[in-house]
Amino acid sequence: MNNSEFPLDGEFLARRFESHRPHLRAVAYRMLGSGAEADDAVQEAWFRLSRTDAGQVDNLGGWLTTVVGRVCLDMLRSRKSRAEEPLENGTTTARVADVFAADPEQDALLADSVGVALLVVLETLTPAERLAFVLHDLFAVPYEEVADIVGRSPEAARQLASRARRRVQGAEAHDADLVRQREVVDAFLAAAREGDFDALVELLDPDVVARTDVGVTTGAAAVAKGASSFRHFAAVSRPALVDGATGLAVFIDGHLDRTLAFTFVGDRIAVIDIVLDAARVAEQDISLV
Repeated sequence: MNNSEFPLDGEFLARRFESHRPHLRAVAYRMLGSGAEADDAVQEAWFRLSRTDAGQVDNLGGWLTTVVGRVCLDMLRSRKSRAEEPLENGTTTARVADVFAADPEQDALLADSVGVALLVVLETLTPAERLAFVLHDLFAVPYEEVADIVGRSPEAARQLASRARRRVQGAEAHDADLVRQREVVDAFLAAAREGDFDALVELLDPDVVARTDVGVTTGAAAVAKGASSFRHFAAVSRPALVDGATGLAVFIDGHLDRTLAFTFVGDRIAVIDIVLDAARVAEQDISLV
């Protein structure tokens, strides 16, 4: 039945639009990775709806999703035309945190469901790949409709989504690895603080290597013994990414004194790189977690 048989006044149309807003914002957030930009895209969809004979729209939710997709595509292409660089972890984290101002509960859920690593990899996709993946894989929009938005054939839209999916799956696996690695390092830190030798041995690969500026220690027992004596430093250690690797940053009197970066085999620590030299520490890329 055509909706034109039921004229839509402004108030009724606004209520119907508001009922779709959470879905539209979720689509836009995953497309753009920014709450502020997502709100702009949704607002533009409202402007376009208000200028349209909504009574002729049979499927308002589908129509609005298509409009938001096109708006987001234009915004992404605008980013590329300004030669913006893909977001790095710190910038993405700041952007995710920044969007919490509008609706903290909803934005927290969105950010949690997307994941920072996934937002980073989405930023590296072409606008068309990103739209195809988000609309089809996350919101089940048919390839025919995706194709209409990106101006390509359904088969081309399918290929866009497939390329994006492969990269996103790799990001999700990496994200899961980082989460597990963080858990292991947190357990290592807790065991070091307690001087729990047995717990430390359980977390270490039997052939673990600990490397410092002045020497190398090998074997789980020897490294665990050294880590047990690390307990006074463990109390002032902070979880961090050290040159992109899961690690720890040690602060003495508020100043960064040394770093530990961990390499894993399975769920055990296989290598610990400890940098003590102040000049080398200053050259490292440290991001506190």
